[in-house]
Amino acid sequence: MHQRTLGRTGRTVSVLGLGTWQLGADWGNVSEADATAVLAASADAGVTFFDTADVYGDGRSEQIIGRFLLQDGADRGITVATKMGRRVDQLAQNYVLHNFRDWTDRSRRNLGTDTLDLVQLHCPPSAVIDSDEVYDALDTLVADGAIANYGVSVETCDQALAAIARPGIASVQIILNAFRLKPLDAVLPAAREAGVGIIARVPLSSGLLSGRYTRETAFAADDHRSYNRDGSHFDVGETFSGVDYDLGVQAAIEFAELVARENSAITPAQAALAWAAHQEGVSAVIPGARNIAQAQANAVAGTLDAFSDEFNAGVREIYTRLLSEQVHPRW
Repeated sequence: MHQRTLGRTGRTVSVLGLGTWQLGADWGNVSEADATAVLAASADAGVTFFDTADVYGDGRSEQIIGRFLLQDGADRGITVATKMGRRVDQLAQNYVLHNFRDWTDRSRRNLGTDTLDLVQLHCPPSAVIDSDEVYDALDTLVADGAIANYGVSVETCDQALAAIARPGIASVQIILNAFRLKPLDAVLPAAREAGVGIIARVPLSSGLLSGRYTRETAFAADDHRSYNRDGSHFDVGETFSGVDYDLGVQAAIEFAELVARENSAITPAQAALAWAAHQEGVSAVIPGARNIAQAQANAVAGTLDAFSDEFNAGVREIYTRLLSEQVHPRW
């Protein structure tokens, strides 16, 4: 497994991490036994970075990770990043020290730790990212020992650039995948220059890049790939990267063909993850996994070498021809 430094945290983490939204069972049932098995399989495969949030299953994801670390993960060198800010209305006046203390205290209890490795503001409004008082409050939490480092998860490249300019920001989490290339233009270069880590989320475009979906694929009613296609519950860019589903299926077919020409021994999903991991400036890529097989297959991507110039050009061509007009100006 390739290793990277996670920005200003100074921590070494596996380039292939694990996103744990699905372990909260917010979209589809995942038993605690199955969730723990995913964590163990990931750790056994060399994954040392778990990403969670206080709202994933209303704390369930954090709690399961905490119990796993206590029982089986204490000596594995795992870094846990959590998030805060989505337990209240998304108003700038709610992002204050008192709430930060309450939220981080809850996460510390859930994860069974005195000091949180990394806390990220969870896709807050731009006014929060631009607020001096917010960073003063976060610095206070560091000084108090409640958190070791802080970062921000963002929706747009403009938000990412504003956060990167802040001296205390350790990392920025942003959607980056073969169907969302805009962060390559300015965000990744700025992060490299500042020494800020980049955590790439939604690296499979909500599964589109796995190549397993067709226009007829149906998703459960409680799956965000059903209920958030119009962005009625949260930013539509979090679902299929904001790409129209039918168009995304066509792009995924072409991506799979590109992968087959490059290396027929790997799956489209593994190629998509490895492609994201090899973008200069990326610290970690955080796909989810619902079972042991997915966790093991994802981890393989963290061992792959960089792709050819022809493959990278093919990714750019698919994006430019089919997707950029829809997603590039928006995020």
